[in-house]
Amino acid sequence: MKLDVLAFASHPDDAELSCSGTLSLLVEQGYKVGIADLTRGEMGTRGNPQIRAEEAKQASEILGLSIRENLEMPDLFFDNNWLNQVKIIGVLRKYQPDVVIANAVSDRHPDHGRAALLIRESFFKSGLPKVETVVDHKPQEPFRPRAIYHFIQTDYIEPDFIVDISAQWEVKMASIRAYKSQFYDPGSAEPETFISKPGFMEFIEARAKVLGHRIGVRYGEGFTAVRTPGVRDLTQLI
Repeated sequence: MKLDVLAFASHPDDAELSCSGTLSLLVEQGYKVGIADLTRGEMGTRGNPQIRAEEAKQASEILGLSIRENLEMPDLFFDNNWLNQVKIIGVLRKYQPDVVIANAVSDRHPDHGRAALLIRESFFKSGLPKVETVVDHKPQEPFRPRAIYHFIQTDYIEPDFIVDISAQWEVKMASIRAYKSQFYDPGSAEPETFISKPGFMEFIEARAKVLGHRIGVRYGEGFTAVRTPGVRDLTQLI
């Protein structure tokens, strides 16, 4: 299956927290959209990989994704090395997305910035004919997507552009709430974490409101670009 947009994320729930409004909008617009999680989030303080996998499945259904894969790299300990680059390249060549979305270029969690570099380097190498990959005993053709963008996570990064997700806000929040093991639950006996505190969801909404305010809408999601984006129709800018 060819995808229009493929989002890569270090952990299940990264994409939901950071760009699920945009992914939902793309699905509504008729595009084929998928997510590839690098790890199973097995080092997370709360929950376990089996629970996270079920939560990711529920979130994917809420967003209407065409595919979701997990590359099963070791949570916290994956590196930007050839082995992992080959995994990313294989996925890029398999689904041939026009646009790739990846983790924030820097963030409080070390996996996020490391994933951004891993995906960006793999994005480039995927287009090189002498970089050979094989799937199901068949060599893959070189392929490089048209563009790569990075979503913004916990740390604030000045966006290069902002997407209006006002109409997709409730879908975004429903996809986040699918990860009930990870977020605030007054009945949970598990340890409190940075994202399980009651105020974390308020932070997510406040960030979206601030970004939305900057473009004159209720809610927004921000992205950074590797190269300067261009437009063909000035009247389509908001």
